[in-house]
Amino acid sequence: MSDILKIGKYDFTSRLIVGSGKYPDFEITRDATLASGAEMITVAVRRVNITDPNEENLMDYFKDTDVQILPNSAGCTKADEAITLFRLVREAVGIDIIKLEIIGDTAKTLYPDVMETLKACEVLAKEDFTVLAYTNDDPIMAKRLENAGASAVMPLAAPIGSGLGVQNRYNVVFIKDAVNVPVIVDAGIGTASDAAVAMELGADGVLTNTAIAQAKNPIAMAEAMKYAVLAGRAAYKAGRIPKKPYASASSPLEGLIEF
Repeated sequence: MSDILKIGKYDFTSRLIVGSGKYPDFEITRDATLASGAEMITVAVRRVNITDPNEENLMDYFKDTDVQILPNSAGCTKADEAITLFRLVREAVGIDIIKLEIIGDTAKTLYPDVMETLKACEVLAKEDFTVLAYTNDDPIMAKRLENAGASAVMPLAAPIGSGLGVQNRYNVVFIKDAVNVPVIVDAGIGTASDAAVAMELGADGVLTNTAIAQAKNPIAMAEAMKYAVLAGRAAYKAGRIPKKPYASASSPLEGLIEF
């Protein structure tokens, strides 16, 4: 049965999004992405070339695939910087689906500046960009981003690159309940089980970069992430049993043979 992830005007069959940073070269980036089954790869435009055809260009490695390039604004600290960046990207390569990422604390936590993100989202959505907005794990801000025109909200699981996994499971559930756009858990995924947990909580998708790119075997980890997201999604749709403080016999207690 089909299980389509719809983000704005775009449809995807994979609920895993991967990143392109921290790989040794573009070839391994491509191979890991294909192994993951992901249909989107996010690219920090300020760090990875997708706009200059005269230099080694990541897009060349994906031109014969169905993988969508998802430019992101990593490195931007103000709304105006991100807005200008995405306008230039659309002019250069025609891509209008974007990951809006504006960092407030560039020294330690890499936490997003949600107010600058909100300002940029309002402008970019009005200009018909399909905005996936990176944010903190706050259901109030997630709703405000949706109201500002975000096509998806991307709450962090933990600080970027930390590998800590989902630190506040309740907030993933609260955000899912608060918004009507897809919720993509982003940042902090460390291994396949973290991705499965995020999906079991009801997230519509997961984005991970460091967990794959810096694994001892990136290709194998990419494949593990693919199956973890599928398993987590299937478990969520199946409906888990409620948690109980005491044991509950799996065999019936009636009709026992007495000795």
